[in-house]
Amino acid sequence: MFEVLLYYKFTTIEDPEFFAAEHKRFCESLGLKGRIWIASEGVNGTVSGTKEATAIYRNALANDVVFSGIEFKIDEVEGHTFKKMIVRPKKELVTWRFEYEIDPLKKTGNYLSPEEFYKAMTEEDVVIFDIRNDYEYDLGHFKNAIRAEVETSKDMPQWAAETLSQYKDKKVLTYCTGGIRCEKFTGFLLDQGFTDVNQLHGGIINYGKKMEGKNFEGYCYVFDERISVPINHTEEATVITNCQYCGTPTPKYLNCANQECHELFLCCPECEITHKRSCSPECEKAEKHEFHS
Repeated sequence: MFEVLLYYKFTTIEDPEFFAAEHKRFCESLGLKGRIWIASEGVNGTVSGTKEATAIYRNALANDVVFSGIEFKIDEVEGHTFKKMIVRPKKELVTWRFEYEIDPLKKTGNYLSPEEFYKAMTEEDVVIFDIRNDYEYDLGHFKNAIRAEVETSKDMPQWAAETLSQYKDKKVLTYCTGGIRCEKFTGFLLDQGFTDVNQLHGGIINYGKKMEGKNFEGYCYVFDERISVPINHTEEATVITNCQYCGTPTPKYLNCANQECHELFLCCPECEITHKRSCSPECEKAEKHEFHS
């Protein structure tokens, strides 16, 4: 049996490039595969490996004073969810590109446990912000959450400043996949004049495990080869997205097989074969095609 680990930690890393090189060697020695970003402000990663390997990895980070208190979201899977191991130094863990520095260790929104978040969603005069990209929201989201009209994180601050100011006096709930995007973004909202800002601790993934995904509609987008995972494990669980070709309900996002495109699109298993995992007739006829039925 294999496991997928999703985690982050805001901490101080003196030499991100050196650390990234050493950390990659450590991960490869354990047979792990995944994607890890290293910055002077900390680490943001998701890896897959055997249970034995992930246990060693978790213990190593948990016992390192630099990562003291780090938390892991763990999913059991049948095999690797990545093709290779990537560890890269980055300027920041999430590409927000704020005009000034925001340190979540000094300023961030109030943390809500999954149980507290669920209760807060039922209160009157509450606003729920989805701090993810539009295609992630479209695949699945909490009921009544506001959809950000952005394709990348770097576009979120301007969109929020222009669109969300009307909610400054309301109780705000924010959420993202694993929690990291809310850490700085809630600090940004506080700087924008919002007075009651709260974030879902551990994100959607943690909520799904603790609350069976109640009030979550659809599937959750994840950044590995699974692409989408179920969150709502109650009788209310639904698929809210449809195949772009036949309209059949499907939670399956695909990357276009045209190597010069790789556009993300929704497609059912049958149409994936029929249309050669292509997002358009033009891509279906492209020379640089990597689809094999």
